[in-house]
Amino acid sequence: MGLLEGKRLLITGVITDSSIAFTVARLAQQEGATVVLTGFGRMSLVRRVAQKLPRPPQVIELDVANQEHLDTLADRVREQVDGLDGVVHAIGFAPQSCLGGGFLDAPWQDVATAVQVSAYSLKSLAVASLPLFGEDGGAIVGLDFDATVAWPAYDWMGVAKAGLESVSRYLARELGARRIRVNLVAAGPIRTMAAKSIPGFGAFEDAWSGRAPLGWNNEDATPVARSTLALLSDWFPATTGEIVHVDGGFHAMGV
Repeated sequence: MGLLEGKRLLITGVITDSSIAFTVARLAQQEGATVVLTGFGRMSLVRRVAQKLPRPPQVIELDVANQEHLDTLADRVREQVDGLDGVVHAIGFAPQSCLGGGFLDAPWQDVATAVQVSAYSLKSLAVASLPLFGEDGGAIVGLDFDATVAWPAYDWMGVAKAGLESVSRYLARELGARRIRVNLVAAGPIRTMAAKSIPGFGAFEDAWSGRAPLGWNNEDATPVARSTLALLSDWFPATTGEIVHVDGGFHAMGV
């Protein structure tokens, strides 16, 4: 029996097969889960990528900044599965002005977009998904990048990630009575399409070289995905409001 046998999961953020969310979806299916994906923008691309999974799932369009999409999410998911046991939040976006060293110049309108899509959306997705969880509750897991320090070029996305971390703790408090756990996985740098769009991303990769005591392969999202699956499973029944670092140990090192 697989780790997620019988679980029904909604997974966001699959853009290409190099996406961390794609690896989460692939391993989740291998561990027995039924998966529904969401996509935004290039839906035809997301659907093509979905065909690469062991059991090609349905793809639902979801723009987390579109209230109509959020309001109808539960009904649209119910057309595919009769409920949910887990949700993966793998959503993040910041306009180019918010990245690459222009921290002092980014206008509020762009910063607001980064915060809404990358942090507030965790609350939006959780509320939209609530009607799909049963009495036994379940788990919401978000993908994070350690926001306890300032990173070169990450700028307002780093601020948004700090917001994401705070949102996850407040959601853990609000949803605990419903037996829904809310946790984050703080991943080391993975060479996804989204990461490559960050100006100066090479600086992140260079920082990990020789500093992570377990080493770090920025081409392999499997460790991050496995940790995500563990948090979605029944093996962490009393863990919520937590940030699990999956970065080769980099976050714990000084120099």
